[in-house]
Amino acid sequence: MQPIQVLLADDHTIVREGFRRMLELEPDIRVVGEAGDGRQAVALAAKLNPDVVLMDIAMPLLNGLDATRQILKAAPATRILILSAHSDDAYLQKASESGALGFLLKQTSAHEVCWAIRDVHNGNRAFSPSLTKRLRDQGKGARGRAGAGFRKLAQLTSREAEVLQLIAEGKANKETASELGISIKTVEKHRQSLMKKLNIHDTASLTRYAIAAGVIESSVQVTIL
Repeated sequence: MQPIQVLLADDHTIVREGFRRMLELEPDIRVVGEAGDGRQAVALAAKLNPDVVLMDIAMPLLNGLDATRQILKAAPATRILILSAHSDDAYLQKASESGALGFLLKQTSAHEVCWAIRDVHNGNRAFSPSLTKRLRDQGKGARGRAGAGFRKLAQLTSREAEVLQLIAEGKANKETASELGISIKTVEKHRQSLMKKLNIHDTASLTRYAIAAGVIESSVQVTIL
């Protein structure tokens, strides 16, 4: 039986190393790659076609939730297991909407992480025990305070969402254009479009909105221009 091939996606090297050492002890799990940002995770997933991606949410350039959506388009058979230090309803909801099959808190035990990898590989859902009830409540309609914001976010195109994250991370138009491989003029058009859709007209408010909507975690260091 082939081992479960896992891609680790986290912007902290020490975290990836810890997970790699832990997973290497499991005979039925093999780490096939590591990504330090969301964009790299998408590229590696498309190249390696891993069975499972262990995905952090707060990553530079492209957050784990948007990376999840892109990976599932490029490699539909891949299962995504989200890892986060935060258990806010907003992140649980967004993880579910992105197509992830599981959500684990970073304080989860090694045994539970390995169990969750095996479970999502089999097509099942896996959540930290403390989150199970909350997810069930969300299924009954408990959407949380950010529900209206999520509906607005859903109106953005994939490219507009990418531009929003880079703006929230403090990237100038030139940096954003370089990162996305598009012209500065195109960046400006996307910026104007998402501001119009969200009814937001300054960078500081865009950044606050990105945090509230779960585009980036509140713990991420951002520069408000």
